[in-house]
Amino acid sequence: MNRKIMGVLLGLLMMSFSALTYAEATKKTVEAVHTEMQQLSGKQIEVRGKVVKVNNGIMKRNFLHIQDGTGKEGANDLTITSKQTAEVGDDITVTGTVVLDTDFGFGYKYPLLVENSNIQKHIAK
Repeated sequence: MNRKIMGVLLGLLMMSFSALTYAEATKKTVEAVHTEMQQLSGKQIEVRGKVVKVNNGIMKRNFLHIQDGTGKEGANDLTITSKQTAEVGDDITVTGTVVLDTDFGFGYKYPLLVENSNIQKHIAK
């Protein structure tokens, strides 16, 4: 019985920690993330946008590109990584950590990524 109670308590504690982590995320536009990327490095952000490209199962993660209508060419697309995925055209909110200058090797270099993202899909009404 004690193991069950401990398991439940541990589960609740983990859910609370996860909620606190995402609660601290700062809401930003795609353009703002590009403009403020140095200040946002290592911080949790939340961005809502439309999925424009998806590459699943690369290096044990999914790569998605989102746009929200802000930013000029070169600062209007945000690459995120996640264990979750979505489809091109989906309206999503992502919450993840801003990471700069990531080099995965084999020519895959990213000056800006939002890593380990949680994806929330929005259903059109």
